[in-house]
Amino acid sequence: MKIALMDSGIGLLAAAAEVRRLRPDAELVLSSDPDGLPWGPRTPEDITRCSLTVAEAAAAHRPDALIVACNTASVHALPALRARLEPGIPVIGTVPAIKPAAASGGPVAIWATPATTGSPYQRNLIEQFSGGAAVTEVPCPGLADAVQYADERAIDETIAAAAALTPPEVRIVVLGCTHYELVAERIRAAVQQPGLPPLVLHGSAGAVAAQALRRAGERPGTGPGTDSAAGLPGLTVLLSGREEQLPQAALAYAEGRMLAAVSPAL
Repeated sequence: MKIALMDSGIGLLAAAAEVRRLRPDAELVLSSDPDGLPWGPRTPEDITRCSLTVAEAAAAHRPDALIVACNTASVHALPALRARLEPGIPVIGTVPAIKPAAASGGPVAIWATPATTGSPYQRNLIEQFSGGAAVTEVPCPGLADAVQYADERAIDETIAAAAALTPPEVRIVVLGCTHYELVAERIRAAVQQPGLPPLVLHGSAGAVAAQALRRAGERPGTGPGTDSAAGLPGLTVLLSGREEQLPQAALAYAEGRMLAAVSPAL
């Protein structure tokens, strides 16, 4: 089985690690766009254009499914990606985990990029799935960029700024950007209030990985994906279409180190 993942940057690592955990034999194709970063300030038309380019680079490797491991691309480009690639390649988007987060009754905070916070897309998800739970939208300017470049000081500063905007009574935080899942425990430590029950975090990586494997399993002929010489699962890294190694910043995170450790190409 071969699963491709696309994102503007290294936010796809969380979902890639989940795929590898669920199917250790699966080949992975990681396609991102470091030359075009950041996508957030771009127009929807620009984001769609960039997303199609990155997706087509991954599609050339004939995966059994493609995960759009990027909230921004899922918001703006998912219909275009599905129109271009399906039914040949199932396309799985990333949606903030508002529904499972709100199931406990809240209160809930959604951490997201400034472009997503307050957007009609996110507001619609809240209306559909909050179930009456109190939901606070928290913009996190600069956090995705800080994670992308593994800038430790900037990560600490941007997390602290978002934590200050998070109501102290919040017990559940939805991570509304795939990059945030790479620093989930740092977010938990910043938001956790002394003497209160442990904070619950909801990301999307596990759900989209499981859905991609389900969709891929529906295709005939899918089977183990391994590097024939090494007997290890293959990992192909595409940076703005170029086949390279994982960027150094990816190795700052446990997910990146895990993928690098089992790949014969690195």
